[in-house]
Amino acid sequence: MSSDRNVYLNMKTLDEAKQILRNGFPFSSMLSSETVPTPDAVGRVLAEPVAARLSSPSFHAAAMDGIAVRAEDTFGASETSPIQLKTGKNAFFVNTGHVMPGETNAVIMIEHVQILEDDRLEIEAAVFPWQNVRRVGEDIVATELMFPRNHQVTPYCIGALLSGGIFTVNVRKKPRGLIIPTGSELVDWKKMGDEEIRPGQVIESNSYVLEKLVEDWGGASVRIGRIEDDVEKIRDAVQQAVQEDFQFVLIAGGSSAGSEDYSRKVIASLGDVLVHGVTIMPGKPVLIGRIKGKPVFGIPGYPVSAIIAFEQFVGPMIMNMLGLPERNRDKVMVEPIRKIPSKLGVEEFLRVKLGKVGSRIVATPLPRGAGSITTLTDADGIIRIPNHVEGIREQEPVEAELLHPLSSLEKTIVVVGSHDNTLDVLVDRLKRVPGGYTLSSSHVGSLGGLMAIRKGVCHVAGTHLLDTEDGSYNISYIKKHLPDVPVRLVNLVHRDQGLIIPWGNPKQIKGIEDLGRKDVRFINRQAGSGTRILLDYRLKELGLDPSDIQGYSDEEFTHMAVAVSVLSGSADAGLGIHAAARALHLDFIPVVTEQYDLVIPAEYFETEMIRTLLDIIHSSDFQKQVMSLGGYHTEMTGRIII
Repeated sequence: MSSDRNVYLNMKTLDEAKQILRNGFPFSSMLSSETVPTPDAVGRVLAEPVAARLSSPSFHAAAMDGIAVRAEDTFGASETSPIQLKTGKNAFFVNTGHVMPGETNAVIMIEHVQILEDDRLEIEAAVFPWQNVRRVGEDIVATELMFPRNHQVTPYCIGALLSGGIFTVNVRKKPRGLIIPTGSELVDWKKMGDEEIRPGQVIESNSYVLEKLVEDWGGASVRIGRIEDDVEKIRDAVQQAVQEDFQFVLIAGGSSAGSEDYSRKVIASLGDVLVHGVTIMPGKPVLIGRIKGKPVFGIPGYPVSAIIAFEQFVGPMIMNMLGLPERNRDKVMVEPIRKIPSKLGVEEFLRVKLGKVGSRIVATPLPRGAGSITTLTDADGIIRIPNHVEGIREQEPVEAELLHPLSSLEKTIVVVGSHDNTLDVLVDRLKRVPGGYTLSSSHVGSLGGLMAIRKGVCHVAGTHLLDTEDGSYNISYIKKHLPDVPVRLVNLVHRDQGLIIPWGNPKQIKGIEDLGRKDVRFINRQAGSGTRILLDYRLKELGLDPSDIQGYSDEEFTHMAVAVSVLSGSADAGLGIHAAARALHLDFIPVVTEQYDLVIPAEYFETEMIRTLLDIIHSSDFQKQVMSLGGYHTEMTGRIII
């Protein structure tokens, strides 16, 4: 092993690493304060307690429109024995908010006053002292404590502070960090223009994400330009940062164990490495160091690892600096739709899609790759699998941290089954109509969708299963796998399925029969998918053995993933839909036009959310948009088959 490579020595658990961070820095002494105008203080944290300078109201004020009186002058009034008052003598007209005149101490509502002649008024009910009156200091009393130190100012607080005569407040300065993106492979999106990204290049995005995360957690940051993998240049940037008015430094990238991962070397040369490696996934390579008494973090380069590392260490540190408690997401019990294995000794942050199906909240795991930022943008929650657990059983209740409000899960249509690009169109269309519904789709193949229906963990299953005996789609499979589950079958689209190949067909592939050629590498769909069933049926017709096909065992879970494999050159062909080929400007050899249907349990078919979904499917706007994708046919779209 090269001596230039780092080694994870003495990796810490998450709790141990957090404790090391807390013990390593006197955060309470790191921030000074500043004075800001009260209206500008929203979101800021008070550096000292605030006492009212004025009372509110500062005078006795009428709380109703009516007449101001001395309550004692009204005692004894009734319907049978009304009392007469004279305006200007013992009754005074007032509006809401007016100063109470003279010796008056109550207000009679105008609708309870009968106006007579000669400035005389008559009342039929008495009032008690201070009835319908806002007394001095009813809301705020001068000198009383309004807000304590470390209180975070809200928009509501602004009204109270101004009413109490507080026009400026002393707040903690925002913790300020320097973000240093590192990596010779990084490309600045601002300088790209219309250029295509080249192999080996990566658009630099982590520093922008970290910058906005710092802001979201109450801090401020400065983000400098990308520094190439040069240990001296990185060291110079870090050394300058700790000498300036920054409370922390984030080195984005270079925290792992590669030969060009320099964060550890830089921190060790300028100060102390407190933690290198934490037993979490994603986020294991995170580094925590101390230079001149300031925390310096090595943030992993993979986007999800970077975000998890920030949320577990940097964000809570910022809150601690401000004197605020750590954030806690709302939690809810969920049931995974399938078994989830996990590694012993590692605490895993598993991203999941969530939706309420019946009385249960079901969780569908998203891909685990630390480099896939969409596993966070698509996620509704995070299941934290402890380091002493090997996994979670199917439908075993487990706690999930919510990334979105719980109420949104009530409005989520859970779709499990075969992938189709029109599901993305439905997601967008649902967002355009009243009701607040959204659609969450998980791609487990057509048979997987039917199994999800049987287990009661979805509202809809997408399926295109060919019956090789009679050429029909889906019905025989429903009868076989869902004999006791009442369902409705609705056609979504007919679509052209075929071989996705590179543009120009450089290997002159003519059809499925060419997949057996030694110079052709194939990318397959997962077992149980309708596409896989179609392929196996055609191979059998042609007398081709799957073992003769290079790449038959290589699987992807969506048509777009198959198309990407062909686009990248890792495969010469893959079976998929025309729309996927067209989207990535690939060539296409038609094989069959197939029927893609939605299986909907009868118990949900008449619900508002499914009716909304079906209304969209029936609409001409939806069908026009689907046709524009290419390779789709909508003559039967929306038709109820069973």
